[in-house]
Amino acid sequence: MGLLDGTICIKMGCFNCCLETEMPLTDEDIRRIVSLGYKPKDFTVFRGGLWRLRNIDGRCVFLGEDGMCKIYEHRPIGCRLYPLIEIDGRCVVDAEYCPYAYMISEEEVKRFCRDVIQLNRLLEILKEDSTYRELRFLRK
Repeated sequence: MGLLDGTICIKMGCFNCCLETEMPLTDEDIRRIVSLGYKPKDFTVFRGGLWRLRNIDGRCVFLGEDGMCKIYEHRPIGCRLYPLIEIDGRCVVDAEYCPYAYMISEEEVKRFCRDVIQLNRLLEILKEDSTYRELRFLRK
């Protein structure tokens, strides 16, 4: 039980990371959410070369009025890994925006760092991929 599995966020009723989100989406994230019945135009915005979660009135489109994620079990990989981020090739906890960042264990950082780095490499590749940019991968 810890921060990355969502236990602490749910227990504390925290959804700071869902406010003014800039969360990038991989092609797999988009496919998974589309499979739930959502249309990309309803939950995505293209900015900075990547598809990202859309905000409505400063809140993630999937953040319910009760402060819970409407697609929690299907949320993007970046949401699953946050508040672990990569800065200068190192994994760190984003204590600037996450009020419970101090609660993440060194074990969690070590366990998920590789995933964070792999996600960031994939996002760099996707920025150059016209199939991703134009959502053509959804037509397969």
